Amino acid sequence: MAIRTCDTCGDALRARHSHRARFCSSKCRSKGFRASQRALPVELTTRDRWIRRSATKVPLTVAGKAASSTDPRTWSSYREASRSSAGAGLGFVLNGDGIVCLDLDHAISPDGSLTPWAEDILRKAGPTYTEVSPSGHGLHVFGFADVRHGRRIRRSGGYAVEAYGTGRYLTVTGDRFRNSPSALADISALVDELT
Repeated sequence: MAIRTCDTCGDALRARHSHRARFCSSKCRSKGFRASQRALPVELTTRDRWIRRSATKVPLTVAGKAASSTDPRTWSSYREASRSSAGAGLGFVLNGDGIVCLDLDHAISPDGSLTPWAEDILRKAGPTYTEVSPSGHGLHVFGFADVRHGRRIRRSGGYAVEAYGTGRYLTVTGDRFRNSPSALADISALVDELT
């Protein structure tokens, strides 16, 4: 059996750590989070559409009050949101300006490999910012496209992809998948093909 190690310091993870644990301590988790946030695309970090989120994905303001994916008064800059300790993490609001996200649930198998359908989607998306979702089993593929209304795309083989472009927020972990680039690309062709 392979020994699991901390993503930050490399120390062995002990039996007391969850099977999903990536860090040996809260100090290492904080260091890892800060390092991953530096990898976020400038196309996201320069827009004042950041919120905090609860552990159950309820949108929150930087003060910990209820936020809304349709009310800009509840959004903040990336700097403000990343410095806030409200909730459990960050979220980015999609407002119809062309930044979209494909939400791929259950894209990563329990053994850490990609499912074939997710591998195909990532290949077609090309080099664009992709991160692992909070569950550790999904992916968020960010890019540019025209998605006016959220869509749930079902395909044979039992998988579904959700495409969002406005009126929604997505959790942001900063946990880049396979060293995806820290930039957004045009994924219009992929969105058109899926829909």
